[in-house]
Amino acid sequence: MHLRSAITAPDGIESRLRRHGIHPTTQRLRIAQLLCAVPQHLTVEQLLATLRGEGGRISKATVYNTLHLFAERGLVRPIVVDGSRAWFDSTVAPHHHFHDLETGALTDVPLPDVEFQRLPPAPEGMEYAGVDVVIRLRRKPAG
Repeated sequence: MHLRSAITAPDGIESRLRRHGIHPTTQRLRIAQLLCAVPQHLTVEQLLATLRGEGGRISKATVYNTLHLFAERGLVRPIVVDGSRAWFDSTVAPHHHFHDLETGALTDVPLPDVEFQRLPPAPEGMEYAGVDVVIRLRRKPAG
């Protein structure tokens, strides 16, 4: 069985939640299945629309709280792109993103594709925990 399939099978998702210290309720399992089915970036609104489209009765607060619990426990990675909404990334390994300003879509950029010559010194008593780069894209003007 392919690794991603093993993770998204209902028992795989339940095991994954438990490994992250998350009690697998029915709603948490369904949210995890939707988000972790494939590497993707989804917002609370997108998940809520999908759940409700399936006939699920779930509040926005439940989806929001569940995603923040998943992020806190390392199951998903929160990404704030423009300050107006948060995306939740099913790929938690370090990487960067392209952000399409027209569509809002996020696309993963592997770490080796972005290079830094140097970073400023961290403030006293602090150390680097990571660097997240969002590269904003727009269509070139015609002509």
